Amino acid sequence: MAENSFLTDQQVQKHRWWILAAVGLFTFMSTLDASIVNIALPVISRDLKVPMNQAEWVVSIYLIVICSLLLLFGKLGDSLGKIRIFRIGTVLFVIGSLFAGFNGSFPLLLTARVVQALGASMTMSANNGIITEVFPFNERGRALGMIGSFVALGSIAGPGLGGIVLAHLTWGYIFWLNVPIGIVTIIVGQLILPKDITMSHERIDRIGAFTMACFMVALFVGIFLGQEIGFANPVILGFFAVALIVGLIFVRTENRQTNPLLSFSLFKNGAFTMSLLCGFLIFVTNFFFNVIAPFYLENARQLPANYAGYILMAFPIVQVIVAPLAGTVSDHIGPELITFAGLVLILFSQIGYMLVDLGTPIWLFVANVGFVGLGNGIFQAPNNTIVMNAVEPSDLGIAGGMNALVRNLGMVVGISLATTVLFAAMSHARGAKVTTFLNGHPDIFIYGMHVSFLIAALICAVATAITGYRLIKRPKLHSKGIS
Repeated sequence: MAENSFLTDQQVQKHRWWILAAVGLFTFMSTLDASIVNIALPVISRDLKVPMNQAEWVVSIYLIVICSLLLLFGKLGDSLGKIRIFRIGTVLFVIGSLFAGFNGSFPLLLTARVVQALGASMTMSANNGIITEVFPFNERGRALGMIGSFVALGSIAGPGLGGIVLAHLTWGYIFWLNVPIGIVTIIVGQLILPKDITMSHERIDRIGAFTMACFMVALFVGIFLGQEIGFANPVILGFFAVALIVGLIFVRTENRQTNPLLSFSLFKNGAFTMSLLCGFLIFVTNFFFNVIAPFYLENARQLPANYAGYILMAFPIVQVIVAPLAGTVSDHIGPELITFAGLVLILFSQIGYMLVDLGTPIWLFVANVGFVGLGNGIFQAPNNTIVMNAVEPSDLGIAGGMNALVRNLGMVVGISLATTVLFAAMSHARGAKVTTFLNGHPDIFIYGMHVSFLIAALICAVATAITGYRLIKRPKLHSKGIS
């Protein structure tokens, strides 16, 4: 198999951990830029003289472009080479970061964010495939676990790191920090990344790429605008209707294509499908925490933003430490049991959040934040290993793209669902519509927080049940060739 060429190339194996570092660092930066901007939006809104609802498109447009193009670049990686796609993506991301930091105009910032997102989607779609090709089977879980650590650190560390940057520098440095780090990573990548060897040279399904992009744009614009004007608004319902119609066209088209953008036969693989679904559900769960925890610490408990940032960093720090260890253990005993154990811990942590109130000692809250980081660290690495090991080498790019896509979808669904549930519960408690934290009424927020984490716990329970079922049925699934 072509896959084994990297495994027998002594130069590649000598540099495999450097390759992991280069790929992981860009994974961190591209994931971080989806969350770090949130904390700077009020400053950006004031400096560029745009309303807050318009400033939020700095975050939204980044996620929309990434999700619209992940599958396309995953397929291009399989066709033209994952390392080639990754290298182009790193350059585009650095260029976008450079221009995003200039305090020029709002259109310039949005354009720069689009360029950033193009680069991010290219690197995100290729990272897991590159690592899977480069690392031998007995080290793959550990390596993918470290990539999972970079993803976790980037997706959760945004508010804390952004707060620290803004305390000392202007908002442009949130983007400019990527430039020197990115340039160093590009240079290291040029020196150590090998040339692609696993390339199918298949024609790209342009109709599938176009309909997929239209589906994602309609869906995401509907979600983001719906948060502003209400999901019952006819305009929003129209966007969702378009997304549904285009999505059905996409499925119908792909089932008739010889070389589809997304081969739905992949979903016949039980391990692949269950792991993707569980990954999606856990990212939804995590972003309930990401949305609600800053409200609790800064508004309800009235802690300074930098202190709140330090507390929230307990999640990614614990996960970064644990994920490679969990990946190493999964290399020796298999990933199924490890993923289940991680999900049980995450479920307990959501129950812990349901018990938090205004009198909860801060150290206990920090311990629970670290506890959920522990569960995620144990779960994410083996789950990524299952996804990437479940497909043929020729499909590693599209599998990596799907993995990144469900992660970003989980972020968006988690953010929108968390805010919807939180403010609906607060409105119920107040007896009037609530769309923000009510100063002087922290008890109403605590009620909404408890309801929100109840929903998060139920979502996590579904993922735990799916993984428990897979663990119980594992011998049967193996015998049927779907695990």
